[in-house]
Amino acid sequence: MRAVSLTRGLLEVVDLPDPRPGAGQLLVSVERCGICGSDLHSRLHADELADSLDLCGYPRYARSGQQVVLGHEIYGEVADRGPWCAGTLASGTPVVTVPLVRRGRQVDGVGLSAHAPGGFAELVVVQESLTLPVPNGLPADLAALTEPMAVAWHAVNRGEVRRKDVAIVLGCGPVGLAVVSVLKARGVATVIASDYSAGRRALATRCGADVVVDPAVASPWEGAAAGHGFMTTLPDEYNAGIDALEGLARLPVPWWASWRALQVMGATRPKRPVVFECVGVPGMLDGILAAAPLHARVVVVGVCMGTDTLRPSLAVNKELDLRFAVGYTPLEFRDTLHALADGTLDASPLLTGRVGLAGVAGAFAALADPEEHAKILIDPSLATDRIMAP
Repeated sequence: MRAVSLTRGLLEVVDLPDPRPGAGQLLVSVERCGICGSDLHSRLHADELADSLDLCGYPRYARSGQQVVLGHEIYGEVADRGPWCAGTLASGTPVVTVPLVRRGRQVDGVGLSAHAPGGFAELVVVQESLTLPVPNGLPADLAALTEPMAVAWHAVNRGEVRRKDVAIVLGCGPVGLAVVSVLKARGVATVIASDYSAGRRALATRCGADVVVDPAVASPWEGAAAGHGFMTTLPDEYNAGIDALEGLARLPVPWWASWRALQVMGATRPKRPVVFECVGVPGMLDGILAAAPLHARVVVVGVCMGTDTLRPSLAVNKELDLRFAVGYTPLEFRDTLHALADGTLDASPLLTGRVGLAGVAGAFAALADPEEHAKILIDPSLATDRIMAP
C-alpha cells in the first residue's frame, strides 16, 4: 500500500506491505484522514511528546528516529477483519474509529506510535470494538471530523458548561473552532472567541461565536466579558460579602441561617466564565491567571510543548479552577458522531482543504499559516499534490 511516513521530520510517500488485522481487529480502507495538531507537533517535537508520555506510563509513543505513519482522524470502509471478531460490521460499511489498537494487554495509539501505523495511508488496522458505523449517510468529509470534534465535546464536558454561562475561547485554530461549535450546539448563550488571525476570527463567526475579538485591538476580558457580573478584584468580592452580611442582618433570623439557605439555593455561587485555552504556547496560562475574573474555570485544551512558568499565587488568590482535557470517552465519541449525523453539530466551517498522499508535506507547510487553512483532510484517492477545496 501507499502511505506517508515520518522519519526525523521528513514526510515522504512510501510503499509499505499491506497491514493485516489481528484478533478483534478490522482492516479499513481509508477514504479520509484529518491532519491534527498532534501530527504537526509530532513532526517537530516527537521526542518531547514521547518523554511526557513515558512519564505517563506509555513508553511507545512515536520518536523522531522511528518510521511512523501518522493519522488518527480516520474515516473509511471495512475491507477485512481478523479472527475473533464479532462480525457486526460487514465489508463495505463506512466507519469511524477511536484510534487505539490492542494486542494482548498492550494498547497503542493509532498514528501516534511506530507500533500502530495510522491513516496517512490507503489501509489501516483498527480495533473492532472501538469502531462505529457512520449513520444517516453522513458525508465522508464531515464523518472524518468525528475524532477532533469529540476532543472538543470532551473539553466542554470537562468545563461543565451550562447554557447560561459565558464561555471564552482563546485561540481559534481547529481545536478552538471545534470548541466554539460544540458550545453553540449545546445551546450556550454567550460564546466569546479571541484570535489574532482575521481568517480564524471569520471562521469562529461561522462556527457560531457571539462575540469575536482581536486581542491586538481589544481585550476579551475587559471588553467582551464585561457586564456579566464577574468579580474582577479582591475588594469587589470583599465589599460584596460585607454588603450581604449587612443586608442579612436586617432579617429577623440569624444571618448565618439565611446565608446557609441561600447557599443551598445556589444564590451565593459567584458568577464566573468558563475559559477554554486552545493556544498551547508558553505564557498563555500565566496570562489567563492574571487576566481572568475571580472564580473563573479554566479548561486547558491546547498542548504547550516543553516547560512553562506560571504564578500559582494568582490562581490561589482568585480561587481559579484549572482543569486539563485530553481525548474523550467512547460514549463522547459516539455522541459526537450522532450529533454530526443528525445535524445538531455543524463542523463544516472547519473544513478548508483536501489533499492526496503526495501533497501531505505541502499541507503541513500550509497549516503553519493561520490565515490559509484550519482543517485539511487527506484523501488517498486523490492523485494530485495540490490542496483542493473541500
